[in-house]
Amino acid sequence: MKFRIADLSDIAQMQVVRHLVKENTLSDPNLVPDKDVAYYITEKGKGWVAEIDGTIVGFSILDLQDKSVWALFVDPVHAEKGIGKELHRLMIEWYFSQTDDTIVLGTAPNTRAERFYALQGWKNLGSYSNGETKFELTFKDWTNRRA
Repeated sequence: MKFRIADLSDIAQMQVVRHLVKENTLSDPNLVPDKDVAYYITEKGKGWVAEIDGTIVGFSILDLQDKSVWALFVDPVHAEKGIGKELHRLMIEWYFSQTDDTIVLGTAPNTRAERFYALQGWKNLGSYSNGETKFELTFKDWTNRRA
């Protein structure tokens, strides 16, 4: 398995992974077009991919401008193998190398993703108006967790 920074040539495979997931699904796949993914990985922030034999099996995207996690998805066939945890570590390490500002994310309640973020040290702040669970991670909490 190989982890690396995402580039524009990865977007098609990233979209395949995004549409394979069973939780936090899109009601309409056209809601996240390739041009949006490109914008996030080249201008707003950065992305990472996990590859097995040249096939992307997971990815994460961080929005540095809005200080948020934009995406973290793993092909369900490859779930529970540490891929999500490593993608998370890579993006959060990079984020806190750029700034010590608190980062946020939203995810569907009562999902594996919600439990995953809690286990990674994120604090549950309640809900957004759309019903998603709101989480935050401070620089202090991240660095203390690793110590």
